[in-house]
Amino acid sequence: GFGLYWPGKAESHRTMQEPSLGALIPELDRSVDWDTTHNVVVEGENLETLKLLQRSYHGKVKLVYIDPPYNTGNDFIYPDDFSEGLGDYLRFSGQVDESGRGHSAKTERSGRHHSKWLSMMYPRIALARNLLREDGVILVSINDREVHHLRCVLNEVFGEENFYSQFIWNNEGNVDNQSAVKGVHEYVLCFARNKECVGKPGVVDPNVADDSKLFNEKIENTLTKNGSKNPVSVVELPIGFPAAFDEGVIEPRDDKWPHVLDEVHVSGGKLIRSCRLSSGWSSRTMLDLYISNGFVPVEDAEAKVTSFALTPSGAIYSYKDRSERQGHVLSILRNMGTTQQMSRQLAEWGIEFPYPKPSFLIQYLISVFSGVDSADLIVDFFAGSGSTAHAVMQQNREDGGNRRYLLVQLPQAIEGTDDTVADLLRRRIVATAESLGGRQHASEDRGFRSFRLGASNFRVWGGLEAEGGELAEELSLFADGLAPAATTEGIVAELLLKAGFELTEPVSKSAVAGMPMHVVAD
Repeated sequence: GFGLYWPGKAESHRTMQEPSLGALIPELDRSVDWDTTHNVVVEGENLETLKLLQRSYHGKVKLVYIDPPYNTGNDFIYPDDFSEGLGDYLRFSGQVDESGRGHSAKTERSGRHHSKWLSMMYPRIALARNLLREDGVILVSINDREVHHLRCVLNEVFGEENFYSQFIWNNEGNVDNQSAVKGVHEYVLCFARNKECVGKPGVVDPNVADDSKLFNEKIENTLTKNGSKNPVSVVELPIGFPAAFDEGVIEPRDDKWPHVLDEVHVSGGKLIRSCRLSSGWSSRTMLDLYISNGFVPVEDAEAKVTSFALTPSGAIYSYKDRSERQGHVLSILRNMGTTQQMSRQLAEWGIEFPYPKPSFLIQYLISVFSGVDSADLIVDFFAGSGSTAHAVMQQNREDGGNRRYLLVQLPQAIEGTDDTVADLLRRRIVATAESLGGRQHASEDRGFRSFRLGASNFRVWGGLEAEGGELAEELSLFADGLAPAATTEGIVAELLLKAGFELTEPVSKSAVAGMPMHVVAD
């Protein structure tokens, strides 16, 4: 069959299907508004986290946006062995030698550069698809280096028929570099879980001028349309047919379309005698229905109310009421902010992070593909410094929405500091909330529940390799199934996730017959 093959693809399938051995451990001390928030931040490796989310979040996510490593030769590649330490993986992947020294970034000569990146991406994309609703979409930022490979993977996972768009983001990059061609764009690939279920966007590109006809209350279009699919025919307009002008006469003509066969007389905004026009027509069936119904507006296939009128030029125009949620989304994304601007804003908040995606870019995409009042869940499992959380909060502030986010970020160390990227992420969310000031909408959610990916709270059975007394000793360990480091909060969170409850489900403490109990979702 047709598809993309790379060395290691079969192993990536097996990696995806291996059962999860971890758990998400609540971190109340790192959370904000634990009891009331519906947002989640997970610190940990994203493949294992995606496996843990499969049951509770299956078919619940409206939008997945990710900005994965671009495979430039310098990017960190996520470890896919949960039991493997970060240092072990860096050595295994050839990014550092046995002493921990980094190699040259030009690793493509080894023949494994693209393969390892694809093996990292494939299972994550496949697991992310499971989380999407039928009307959900995935957006993936990428550049020229891997865009063609990534699109092949997305075609395989989602089906080529669910390709939605390949947005081109004009990132206004550094044009002073020495490249032969100055690259000033990246891509955002968009695929739907089921394209037929995704409605038309109701957002107008922010670059459209305020005086554009897109903002008119009515959509005006001429019915004159000549061509092989629109053969010339005669339309007879009866007395009383509406006109777009009050008084006037149009003389017969045959030098331009539509041909006017009879002298047209208009008074009081209506025809006072019948007349005939000849042309090829669009919407001819609807025009005939409008006339036969006594000039009562008709509904088209999109439930838009349509009326017709004769204009001073002799053309017949249709007039449709513009829908409340008018869409005009372009495949070229311009003036959506730059990484330099985003870096400067973060620096003002005391957060240093290289190449953050501008929050306005993600905010615009969120406005295109999510709703205002449906508590849509936005997931980003390459969360970085938290541009997606920033964008969700900004968009909710702008339109009064109640969107939620779930972010996953590896605790990657930041050189020269004691911080990790996950630490910066949490700090940025708090700083974003402060920058937005007081709550303007009751639904505004400034908090998040923080979780850490760790070992399961229950002992994991390793198999029947021991014999005799050793086996008896090993079995005795499972008389108590709890792991030594298990905590009450961790046990509750792990059991609820396995039982299909979301991570933000309300949990309260109670007692029954003197025994402590946790009450979940009433």
